[in-house]
Amino acid sequence: MWLIISLLLKKVLGFEKMTETAYVKTWSKDGLTTITFYHPSHNALPSDILSSLAESLIKTGNDPACKLILLQSAGDSTFCAGANFDELLTIADEASGKVFFSGFAKVINAIRQVPQFVIGRVQGKAVGGGVGLAAACDYCFAVENAAVKLSELSIHLGPFVISPPLKRKIGLSAFTELSLNPTRFFEAQWAEKKGLFNQLFENYQLMDGAIGDFCQLLLEKNAGALFALKKDLWMGTEHWDTLLYEQAAISGRLVLTDECKTCLNKK
Repeated sequence: MWLIISLLLKKVLGFEKMTETAYVKTWSKDGLTTITFYHPSHNALPSDILSSLAESLIKTGNDPACKLILLQSAGDSTFCAGANFDELLTIADEASGKVFFSGFAKVINAIRQVPQFVIGRVQGKAVGGGVGLAAACDYCFAVENAAVKLSELSIHLGPFVISPPLKRKIGLSAFTELSLNPTRFFEAQWAEKKGLFNQLFENYQLMDGAIGDFCQLLLEKNAGALFALKKDLWMGTEHWDTLLYEQAAISGRLVLTDECKTCLNKK
């Protein structure tokens, strides 16, 4: 089984040559589906890639042959730099602003709604929405250089869409500390201590070995038991179907302020 998982990782990670074309890829074998996203701009994700990622998760969730999902990005330095700034600069009204910030809401809700456990593989730094993706995963592996930062306040926004999964995972106090220090990268050890990362490794080779063992153990378990436990662990979050989009609307309004636009134009 570990050989199968190793091949899954190699097929969709940075072991293949990176391109300038963004993508979302899925690859399945023996109950495990690996979903990989990539964007040449430090894995900062535009709306179309976020939509594709959400759609891939939902499609995988409906696959009766899938028992477990592994979510990861390609490359070896940045897990996800959040939302794509080039697209952010094009927002001209509240409606389009809400649509833009709903991108991560779609992915987070898809992770929450699929019956399978979603295992996160964080091989590098995570910023903004990338931290939210890690928080939404049911169980998260990371390397020691996977520092995290919520940079939203530095551009006169706030981490509104990702606040529910982060507060659920690390608690209000740690979320407040992250939010109010928008220029600071918090070390992976801090993230592990707070519960954002479940297991931490010196390098991605060691991490991938542990992921293989962990996935093998879960794939041997009864699917009904796994799905029931996933549902139980997410109990009480059903209102996220509306909450995350209400949060997106807040960011959609704030991005139109003079302070935010001035700051974005300086980036």
